[in-house]
Amino acid sequence: MGNSWASSPAARKSMQANRSRDTAPELALRRALHGLGLRYRVCTRPITALPRTADVVFQASKVCVEMRGCYWHGCRAHHRLPRANREYWSAKVERIRRRDREFEDLLAKAGWLLVVVWEHEDPMAAAQQIAMVVRARRRLTAISSIVDQ
Repeated sequence: MGNSWASSPAARKSMQANRSRDTAPELALRRALHGLGLRYRVCTRPITALPRTADVVFQASKVCVEMRGCYWHGCRAHHRLPRANREYWSAKVERIRRRDREFEDLLAKAGWLLVVVWEHEDPMAAAQQIAMVVRARRRLTAISSIVDQ
């Protein structure tokens, strides 16, 4: 196993198989969003200067969506630490949570809204909420451009 952090070859193989994008919950959400008539960018930087991407980005309305996995992002309801390497995984999940908070703060400062969807949430219900937010922000953008003229 060399210098691997994995507790066993099986654990290493399992972790290497985890996808960073196009996961089943993410694809289900994107299908639901598309079915509601929304068009978006996938796995792109909402703010070009930031070296961080969001799963779904609505550029014009400045809304981005992150589909968070319960294990990796430490869902308060479902996250459980593994029995092996508990200290490592606890610290790793805390680093991911801190990175998530920093990203959300940076987006907010730039006028963006981050919508977080957890993998255990119903994709259609989440898509409907996202659609309401995106359409509301589009209306506000349209109104402010009329007022500015």
